[in-house]
Amino acid sequence: MSDKCQALFLTTSQSLHIFAPKSKRMKRFLFMGMLFASLVASAQKDVELEEVTIQGSKIVQRVDGQTIYPTRQQLESSTNGYSLLSKLTLPHLRIDPVMHTVTPLSNLGSVQVRINDIVASKEDLLALDMDAVKYIDYIDNPGVRYGEGIAYVINIVVKHPIGGYDVGADLTNTLTTVNGDETVFGKFNRGKSEFGATYSLDYHNFKGTEYEEQATYELESGEKQSVLRKQLEGQNKSLNHNLQLTYSLSDSNYVFQSKLSASRNIQPYRTWAKFETYEDHSSSRTSSPVLDLYLYYDFKRHQSLTANAVGTYIKTNSFTEHNEGGPYAYNVTGKTSSLWTEAIYENRLKPFTLSLGLQYGQKQIENRYSGDVNASNSMRSSVFYYFGQLKGHFGKLGYMGGLGVSTRYYRQEEWNNRFLLFRPKLTVSYPLARNLKMKYDFEVSQHVSQIALVSNVSIKQNALEALVGNPEIRPNRVTSHDLRLTYSTPRIMTELQGYWRLNADCNMEKYIRKDGHFYQTQTNADNECSFFYIQNYNRWEVIPGHLSATIYGGIYRFFNFTDDYRHTYTAFNGGASIEAYLGKWTLTAYADNGWNFMEGEHRGHQAAAWYCTASYQMKNLTLSLYAQHPFCASPLIYKTEVLNRYIHKEISQHRRDYGNMLTLNITWNLSSGRKYRDIQRTINHQDTETGILQSK
Repeated sequence: MSDKCQALFLTTSQSLHIFAPKSKRMKRFLFMGMLFASLVASAQKDVELEEVTIQGSKIVQRVDGQTIYPTRQQLESSTNGYSLLSKLTLPHLRIDPVMHTVTPLSNLGSVQVRINDIVASKEDLLALDMDAVKYIDYIDNPGVRYGEGIAYVINIVVKHPIGGYDVGADLTNTLTTVNGDETVFGKFNRGKSEFGATYSLDYHNFKGTEYEEQATYELESGEKQSVLRKQLEGQNKSLNHNLQLTYSLSDSNYVFQSKLSASRNIQPYRTWAKFETYEDHSSSRTSSPVLDLYLYYDFKRHQSLTANAVGTYIKTNSFTEHNEGGPYAYNVTGKTSSLWTEAIYENRLKPFTLSLGLQYGQKQIENRYSGDVNASNSMRSSVFYYFGQLKGHFGKLGYMGGLGVSTRYYRQEEWNNRFLLFRPKLTVSYPLARNLKMKYDFEVSQHVSQIALVSNVSIKQNALEALVGNPEIRPNRVTSHDLRLTYSTPRIMTELQGYWRLNADCNMEKYIRKDGHFYQTQTNADNECSFFYIQNYNRWEVIPGHLSATIYGGIYRFFNFTDDYRHTYTAFNGGASIEAYLGKWTLTAYADNGWNFMEGEHRGHQAAAWYCTASYQMKNLTLSLYAQHPFCASPLIYKTEVLNRYIHKEISQHRRDYGNMLTLNITWNLSSGRKYRDIQRTINHQDTETGILQSK
């Protein structure tokens, strides 16, 4: 090994050792990463530090997040949108390029992935044209424009094709178990029109589930009863197809787009679990057509207007059977229809941009339970959301301020509630030095429970427990403070973040002990749930354009106080990744320790993830091999501990099919006559919430 290669290996080893967690699994991963880095440097003899002219990913800090310009190597080696996002190693997120998921490693809210400000479906990301990608806006501090409950927004900005065609296929198949996701797509442009169609078939059949629950119950008599629920066999399988048709008409100052999508289970989604003396079964089948209409018009005077309307219908049939302590089974037939509309006016003035908007949504739910659960849940809900926002600069000071106001209405049987909710938000950023920026964010918002939790239905969980909805739950106020220091150069980016959130009178779980049974519900009377964390994120372009490394970690502290309990918890959450681009080969490795948290009376551990990827690119074909959870025969899926004064549980689940998982991805793409221009648009707000109260 050359002297420069040895120096690179030692530098990488020392840097990673500073931040290395204590777990053996993370140490093993980091050792593999260091060895991997040294081998890359040794193999690439023509890559010398003083000869490199290719710069790494350019990251521009913004008041609400950052803009990332991917390198040519990242774009050319990415097979789809998930593959591209996984290479960026975005803070607080885990992007799984095999299972096609984007998971927030926090409980701050959900993630929206958009393409040209359009909420993108899985099919949109799998059919993403890499030649058209310009940059990615990662908004980890969304303004009031994005509504409630959104913690992170990923907006992939692409050029709009005005000619030619693009057809392709993205085929993902696991070699060690039954798991696949097959997608074919085509986009055709003629003049101002574009026609598109995407079809996907996804399926899995996972076996080898190991579920174990050790529970202790304190009865009203003072007697303690211990129960061991240990699963002997299990299965989880599904087979679904999805069809998406799009048509768009666009010019330099307007865009009209319509999208019709439909999804349906070809076979019901089924789970089966065998215990020592009983079995549990569940199955469900869902079909959902969605029609999305969108119009964007630019007045060419720094003003624009966006209008969007989405109609969704969801039909669900499900069956659930919990047989501990005797036969218990019920069916649910559900129908959900919803309408969501949005209108946004934007004026790009100097030195700020003004945004004003209105969102309106209404939903009607009809869920009928039969069998051992005999109930009918009919619910009507509607929401008006108004917002105004200013975003701009005053000298060196960047700012974003806005106010959202919403009125929500719920009605079911004798319960009739109307809430007026406010969401003020202020963000300021200021450069302290040439490469150092400080940013502070303050927000007050309201958390609204899932529709299923406000139903008046009771569902048995096992012989001693039941899950009960509470129609009297009210939205709760959430106050958050976020302070960040960011240092960035073309090769190094490091961010130190301090975050604090207070949930006053929040919706927290409560167990009610009555007649030898335990009822789990939610209340928000005199409850307080808060947490804070300090986290450091670092990305280093070791050899710009060829080798990069990322490592992050933070300390989290949780507080959950009610009249019934006081629980606190401290956790470490972190991860690391490394990527190498060697001509037609791309090698990556990623690992994190999951998400450790405490909410209510549950202390949970979202499972750790670690995987390695090798991709080889030919002219129109890319082959990728993913190794997930290597060196582990049965990785942990989740782990939970319940700390109620009447109930103590330790629950864990492992899955054998996830261990040493090898997955092959084949991507084929053919395009001709493609020409591009830039547009801005917003579309694809899809409803998925059915309001059905589900057992665990």
